[in-house]
Amino acid sequence: MIVDYKYHIASLVAVFLALGIGILIGSTLLGNTTLVESQKQVTNNLESQLEALRKTNEDVTARSNALQLDANINKQYEDQTLPLLVDGRLADKTFAVIELNGSGFPPEITEVIEDAGGTVSSVTSINDFYDEPKALNVLREELELWPDLSDDEYLGKLGTEIAVGVIDGEKDSIVNSLVDKKILQFTGEFGIPVDGVIIIGGGYKPEARNMQIDLALIDYFKELNIQVVGVEETDVSFSLMKEYQRKHISTIDDIDSAPGRLAMVLVLGGQPGNYGIKPTAQKLLPDMQKQEVK
Repeated sequence: MIVDYKYHIASLVAVFLALGIGILIGSTLLGNTTLVESQKQVTNNLESQLEALRKTNEDVTARSNALQLDANINKQYEDQTLPLLVDGRLADKTFAVIELNGSGFPPEITEVIEDAGGTVSSVTSINDFYDEPKALNVLREELELWPDLSDDEYLGKLGTEIAVGVIDGEKDSIVNSLVDKKILQFTGEFGIPVDGVIIIGGGYKPEARNMQIDLALIDYFKELNIQVVGVEETDVSFSLMKEYQRKHISTIDDIDSAPGRLAMVLVLGGQPGNYGIKPTAQKLLPDMQKQEVK
């Protein structure tokens, strides 16, 4: 965090003005030499402090500029080396991506998969309508399905229906209704056989959202022996890594960073585990293994 001393300097200047007025009044009205000398000494001390603050501010600014330069260099280095590190590691593999964090889909995920030789067959985004009870009640009334289920059970059924659509490619009336209501959006094509599914979790709202759709998706794909990886960004307000790990799937908690995307490729390539920078991670990255020469 950059320290800004402008307010300290302004305060000291105000003190100088007050002292100057005090010296003038004191010398005019009282003629007290001791008082005037004392005020001058305080003023000199404040001048020294002001100069020290100016010097510190200059040093902080210079350090900030140097750190920004280092960050830019590191970013360029990551952008240029990451494609080389992942090259060929996901050759001829296909993946589906499902986004549940309600904050949009990070395009870097598909980019790194493609850099690794893989293909993303579909990207599905499900908004967080279910955190609004009124919206969920309206949906239940309109779909007229499963009236005896609790809200959690109902969301679990919806999650399973979405998973079936992703894998089978049959967008039944339920999935079509979710698309029509903009609860579900997707690009690409459903029904293409996949080697793995990436679920983007976490969230930026103050409180954690209902996880029943996440859990139903994970359960369905695991029943089909399809690899599932749960990922989230570094600065989410609430993390779902621990809950995902209870389902015994691999997790990456810093997918917005180059190490996180490298970890995801290595996991999808056959090195399961929990990686990232948060307390729920085992370590930053899987062990880098030399690729077989084809």
